[in-house]
Amino acid sequence: MKTGLSSRRPLIAMLAAVSALLWLPAQAGAATGATHAMAPAVTAGEQFEYAGSVADGLVRFPCQLAAFPVHCYGPDQIRAAYGIQPLLDRGIVGRGRTIVLIDAFQSPTIQQDLTLFDRIWNLPDPVFHVIAPDGLTAFDPTSHLQLGWAGEISLDVEWAHAMAPGAAIELVLARSESDVDLLRATRYAVRHNLGDVIAMSFGEAETCAGKAVLDEQHEVYREAVERGITLVASSGDQGAARPGCNGASLVKSVSTPASDPSVTGVGGTLLTADLTSGTYAGEVAWGDTVGASGGGFSAAFERPGFQSRFVGEDAGRGVPDVAFDASEGSGVLVAFGATPLGPGRVFLMFGTSEGAPAWAGVIALADQVHRHRLGSINQALYRIARAKSGRNAFHDITSGSNAFHGIAGFSAGAGWDPVTGLGTPNVAKLVPLLGGSEDS
Repeated sequence: MKTGLSSRRPLIAMLAAVSALLWLPAQAGAATGATHAMAPAVTAGEQFEYAGSVADGLVRFPCQLAAFPVHCYGPDQIRAAYGIQPLLDRGIVGRGRTIVLIDAFQSPTIQQDLTLFDRIWNLPDPVFHVIAPDGLTAFDPTSHLQLGWAGEISLDVEWAHAMAPGAAIELVLARSESDVDLLRATRYAVRHNLGDVIAMSFGEAETCAGKAVLDEQHEVYREAVERGITLVASSGDQGAARPGCNGASLVKSVSTPASDPSVTGVGGTLLTADLTSGTYAGEVAWGDTVGASGGGFSAAFERPGFQSRFVGEDAGRGVPDVAFDASEGSGVLVAFGATPLGPGRVFLMFGTSEGAPAWAGVIALADQVHRHRLGSINQALYRIARAKSGRNAFHDITSGSNAFHGIAGFSAGAGWDPVTGLGTPNVAKLVPLLGGSEDS
């Protein structure tokens, strides 16, 4: 698999003029003092790649063609690969449920982007609101940091919607990327009971957050679970490492909030599926020179009971719990108009940022099926993985590793592993089991 835009000039010549702007350091603009910066997982490296414009009259984007050097998927392919389409065909679309997405700063084009995404893939327009509890930060189009978060917003909104097209979406925006501001936004969503599932496609090294922040987060997440709200978070894009507290180098650490036991952490894979039908062909753990599935063991949280049969001798909480497509070689298409190229553009994006909103959509489908909120799904996920009835509920990822840039990682293997967790979902098989309690 080729990596980097310099080796992929067929994308379009115009991209060269803006590629520097689209290469987004993970820790740009890190806060100092008592707070640190959360980084949206999609900005861990060169993770926006121009795919095309609707003005080009494209029926399929070049990266959806077999001859193209990098492949990508739209909603139709992903929904087929992960067994989502059978539920949608039965009217299980997340109707009556609400997905909450926590992000920072803003995207001035998000409504346009969502409308375009829906038009391209023939999706219904959702009920969609933007909430900024501490006020909306003015958008600076010259800021790499803000552009990265704007891309994250488009990815989150569009792919949560693609998975659960009948669910409402509440986008809650923090005023900055600091862990304290993002937690304030999350607390607002929980206290105001804004939705049934909350997705957080961001993180920082657990070692940088500090005990006070981790403790405060944990209380907010526990309150969410008590209200029946499910929490999902991306596990990060630097394998067993995260950017250090000064952003200058990598340190071995799992990512918070994914490491909190009340949160379902989502890792990443390289998905192979038919470029037309989406028929599932296989997956390996995501790990290459561009990025790798975040994973490892927490230094802040002890191994929870739901992992007792899975994580061996390590005493820490294992991350991630599950996985989803994330690799550069199998990215997803996102309408995103806040770049210098302007509105009407579609980008290939990749990273574990795909997984959090997608899994939030899956939970919205499950909430509709079971007619109630599921709350924390971690205990159910591990129970299903042990049960005979759950044998086909996950694609168990057994090859690949998350070593990255000199940081030794872990290898994928049968059952749970600290790279892809229990695996990726076969949603039509998994969703009916999430509300049960028997190890049948």
